Amino acid sequence: MTTEVTQHVSLDREREYRRVLASSFLGSAIEYYDFLLYGTAASLVFGPLFFSNQGPAVALAASFATFAVGYLARPVGGIVFGQLGDRIGRKATLVTTMLMMGAASCAIGLLPTSAQIGAAAPILLVCLRIVQGLAVGGEWGGAALMALEHSPSNKRGFSASFANMGGPAGALIATLVFAAFSTLPREQFLDWGWRIPFLLSAALVLVGMFIRLKISESPLFVEAQRRSDTTRTKREVAIVTVFTRYRTPLLLASAAAVAALAFQTFMATFAISMATNTGVGATAVLLCKAGAALIHVFTIGYFAHLSDRLGRRRVLIYGAVVSIVLTLPLLMLLGSGSVALVFAGFVLGNSILQASMYGPLAAYVSEMFGTSSRYTGAGLAYQLGATVGGFTPFIAAALWSLGQNHIADTGWQQYSMVAVYLIGACLVTIVAVVFGKETKDRDLGDDTATA
Repeated sequence: MTTEVTQHVSLDREREYRRVLASSFLGSAIEYYDFLLYGTAASLVFGPLFFSNQGPAVALAASFATFAVGYLARPVGGIVFGQLGDRIGRKATLVTTMLMMGAASCAIGLLPTSAQIGAAAPILLVCLRIVQGLAVGGEWGGAALMALEHSPSNKRGFSASFANMGGPAGALIATLVFAAFSTLPREQFLDWGWRIPFLLSAALVLVGMFIRLKISESPLFVEAQRRSDTTRTKREVAIVTVFTRYRTPLLLASAAAVAALAFQTFMATFAISMATNTGVGATAVLLCKAGAALIHVFTIGYFAHLSDRLGRRRVLIYGAVVSIVLTLPLLMLLGSGSVALVFAGFVLGNSILQASMYGPLAAYVSEMFGTSSRYTGAGLAYQLGATVGGFTPFIAAALWSLGQNHIADTGWQQYSMVAVYLIGACLVTIVAVVFGKETKDRDLGDDTATA
């Protein structure tokens, strides 16, 4: 009888673990569908629709600037929802962030353009982008922690990476949907076609909510609450704990995330403009991006699994070093003007270089903090790193202009200065990881350690 009960409990835990992984993946995919859909729209339509009184280059830069605003809001979302996640629980907080993101995306799909309401249009666009940033800032930490804190200790890297796998999955869906509507005649696409992908967010949120409401709360969070109630100790505010006990891990974790997130936003936005600028059609570029995103989902999991075997630090450092070596070849492929080579560029940039640094990142960042402040600490660290990534397309556009004026006005060479920026991001990550500690074997139940 005891054996049967034990087996039944074990099967229940395994089923719950799988549900949590599915929830982490799907929730993150839906959030990033909305968040990165904005990046695709910023690359292709927001310039002429919301900044129509500017030249093409200025309109693109302004469009990318509104994209970056979402990244400025993400650390705030990490703090606000991190506090809630560490105080009331991971699950309830994740439900809130998903509803916020869906509402903001649907509102973008209904937004009048500058031709209809003038300067109010870009202002409203920025406000909705801020809401998106707050929502995704709170989503990532919770999605990663729910998987991490339900996971067996020897699979934490792989489990936590399901939140990161959701990113390219969401990008894949967003890209395919946007590519389908981009086949419309340009006048119809700019008039109403671009709106439909944003409005479809409502259906995706319903699916995500159905799954997310079925999972249980994190066992580590429940245990931390039980200990606090038993000892009747007053719980310190999580953000205070992070800034007093975890200042060094916060700094190192934020810097460690820089390269992966700079490559992420570069490939999601500026790489699209780069490929279309050198002669490849927008639909073809989006399909290349979608194909690479499908591969990207699996390579993130592979590199995360590798970090469970070799350690987080080793995989992160190797990934950043290889990225430095292959940054120039990546730009050559993206700027080649050939569909086949552009596809190879997206596979290299997303599925190999970015994945090698992104796969171990969720576990590495989360394992640096104790349970009572993990949501706040991990979420804030990741989103501070993401802020650098958010400005990547804006910075890349400025460096592109510099390259055109001083290096070459045609071919991939005009993007040479962009390579310097991406290499610099990799160097920041390498230095941060070198000075950090290995986290793979840390006891997550120990809420007193500082790194």
